[in-house]
Amino acid sequence: MNQQIMPLGLAYDDVLLIPQKSRIISRKLVLTKTKVSRNIDIAIPFVSSNVDTVTESAMAIAMAKLGGMGIIHRFMTIEREVAEVRKVKRSEGFIMGTPFTLSPKQTIAEARVRMKQHNVSSAIIVNDENKVLGLVSDRDMWFTDEATMTMDKLMTPREKLITAGIQVTLDEARKLFRKHKVEKLPLIRRDGTLGGLITSRTVLNVDRFPYATQDKSGRLRVGAAVGVVGDYLERAQELMKIGVDALVIDIAHIHSTHGLLAIKKLRRIARNTDIIAGNIATADAAKELIGLDVDAVKVGIGPGGICITRMVAGAGVPQLTAIMDCAKIAQKAKIPFIADGGTNYLGDMTKALAAGASCVMITGWIAGTDESPGSIILRKGQKYKVHRGAASFSAVASRILEGVNGQVRKELSEKELDSELEEIVPEGVETFVPYKGAVKDVINQLVGAVRSGMSYSNAGTIPELWKNARFIRITPAGFRESKQHNVEEM
Repeated sequence: MNQQIMPLGLAYDDVLLIPQKSRIISRKLVLTKTKVSRNIDIAIPFVSSNVDTVTESAMAIAMAKLGGMGIIHRFMTIEREVAEVRKVKRSEGFIMGTPFTLSPKQTIAEARVRMKQHNVSSAIIVNDENKVLGLVSDRDMWFTDEATMTMDKLMTPREKLITAGIQVTLDEARKLFRKHKVEKLPLIRRDGTLGGLITSRTVLNVDRFPYATQDKSGRLRVGAAVGVVGDYLERAQELMKIGVDALVIDIAHIHSTHGLLAIKKLRRIARNTDIIAGNIATADAAKELIGLDVDAVKVGIGPGGICITRMVAGAGVPQLTAIMDCAKIAQKAKIPFIADGGTNYLGDMTKALAAGASCVMITGWIAGTDESPGSIILRKGQKYKVHRGAASFSAVASRILEGVNGQVRKELSEKELDSELEEIVPEGVETFVPYKGAVKDVINQLVGAVRSGMSYSNAGTIPELWKNARFIRITPAGFRESKQHNVEEM
């Protein structure tokens, strides 16, 4: 063993923020705008984690509407992960750049299947040259039994449509919807080809969600996870084709030979897509990843509530210390980083940001919400949802049994299957979490807590928090004093 002086590692519970003389007269005046990666801004400092019981399209849509961002997990087929990302990118946006289309000779039967697959309620009919011929909505097919009828016979022809040019503004679109009382506004170029689509719903949502995280086309932003072995390059390429905003390279310990090699390979093909790499826990790891031109790093090895890596492998760094060490490198290089895991109390969010993080990845806080994957389970008269770590026994076993295709792997003999299952060393747990309702209610609480915490440090912005925050170490008695005590909760 190397006989060095053993450093001290601190967790969130080991410290408090020292209150500063504050000019903040109301926490509503605190701005929480930050970055999730080099090219992606968010209005609130929260990202939903790429855990299979936390983030699929429903969660990612909700997070982006609220001003944060969601990361779609990777434990599914490439096709399904692409479909989940597509749902997010198609769900909103002032202008939909690639609207759903059908050809004039496709039948009602074909249209119903394709519209269901793409989760859309209408289709623009275009010819082989992408010139607009008309529009069909699902209502046009409600009372039609002729499954072989083609779109050119069913559609509302172009001359009867209300359309606009591709330079139309938001205010102009509002006026057209108000005047003509239509739901769809196809955008047509001068040569008659389809240039985009605006719907009345997306215009309304611009007003309802003014802080939504959107790309240049007004579509909601979303990230998606990939691994470092197997199909990760193909997966990344397919995700980029449909406009994923960030690729999150997702392994427990990326500061490794195969992890660094994967970053290099992905950077070569992802020149115009942000890469977020993790997880790490040391300044050396941050320096090496940033040297490979990643757009953000993800910090946290073992602090999560459903992660037992530290107990199984004996490896990790207490999260507050990990954040502070990585911040020295990341902030100097002007690279954002995400604090992932370990937040047990509302105040831990502010501590993570004060220690230097750009934003916080949340998992258990939003597991069990309406938007998290999975069904509600009734247990002893209470509502719950299942929540598990990606390295839990059940999660690893399901991937052995089914791969990512969702079909039983018939090539495994019973002996081979037993052998693979016996070799699993779980680094996560599976549990029930109480049903929590809509995720927006949880996020509103988290944002309110961060604004309050920032005001105590005289910080009106997150960069000001980095500058002004002062920590004090506390004893176990100080932590006990910080919680409610000598009272019986109602």
